[in-house]
Amino acid sequence: MDFLKSKKGQGLSLTVIIVAALALVVLVVLVLIFTGRMSVFSEGLGEEGTAELTTYKIVYGDCHPTSSQENAFLNAMSQAANDKDNTQELETEAKDDFEGVIDDCRASGIDENACESDGCSWN
Repeated sequence: MDFLKSKKGQGLSLTVIIVAALALVVLVVLVLIFTGRMSVFSEGLGEEGTAELTTYKIVYGDCHPTSSQENAFLNAMSQAANDKDNTQELETEAKDDFEGVIDDCRASGIDENACESDGCSWN
């Protein structure tokens, strides 16, 4: 009879270990799911700037802003999305600034040398 009690006690501790291991796996999976969702949410904030940039690229001519000017616009849009108090104002400012850059590039005309001397890229 002592032999059965000893075996039963070991089975109980093995069950507890298995349940604890399963609970740990479930917790790890939940953490991965929620941290993955948080990164997707963060990426979504940056997508608005990318969508705006794509809209602007549609109307580019041969002379257009450089990639560094485009990146500056994306950074400004990202900062605007992160500033909860002034989001709208900062987005409007970033758009106006970038539209000014686009207009400056358009004003360079259809000459490649004039375009590049004004700090723009030629397509």
